[in-house]
Amino acid sequence: MIDLVALDMAGTTIDDHGAVYVALRRCVEETGANVDPTDLQHWMGTDKVEAIGALMRLGHVPAPDAAVQAAFGRFHTLLVEFYRDTPPVALPGVEDALAILRDRGVKVALTTGFDDTVAVPLLDSLGWKVGAGELLDAVVTTSHVRSGRPAPYLIHHAMELTGVGDVRRVLAAGDTIVDLQAACNAGAIAVGVTTGALSRDELERHPHDYVLDGVVQIPELEEARV
Repeated sequence: MIDLVALDMAGTTIDDHGAVYVALRRCVEETGANVDPTDLQHWMGTDKVEAIGALMRLGHVPAPDAAVQAAFGRFHTLLVEFYRDTPPVALPGVEDALAILRDRGVKVALTTGFDDTVAVPLLDSLGWKVGAGELLDAVVTTSHVRSGRPAPYLIHHAMELTGVGDVRRVLAAGDTIVDLQAACNAGAIAVGVTTGALSRDELERHPHDYVLDGVVQIPELEEARV
């Protein structure tokens, strides 16, 4: 039995219509860098400041702190505009799946490569809240940890917030390669989901315990049953 599920946000529990991909690519391209699609996918799911700096350097553009922060500000502006014009929605069946898990006594946490300035308004727009009787037990953003994915700290901090002490009783799921890497680094059950940009075959090339069609299948896993 698992005690905690730690789930990524965009592409895993939330359909943001690809806004993060577009905003990340565009804010880096506006610095003059060329963004290779493979590099973009590699850095999806990570802390966005780190991702922007890495993509600028990979695109042969200097990435001093001031330039990276300026590009991150542009990323945030673009994302707010995209979310205003096309509001994110819960992926089909996700809210019911999370409610099932909580009814079974499983804690539910969201972890993300966003910082608080992006994550909090996004969750508010969906009406997702933390607390007794709410959908979530914890939310951990890159504002709360020293390093984002693939470091294990987002997951480990979710464990701290929910009082879960055994990594073997934690399931971590996401739609990117770094989600799987972070889950493995944390010692958790590593689950990839195909609701993002990557196919089953692309996810299965990397260490994992399960690759599912979506978060909706997590309650069906043996580890998630009472």
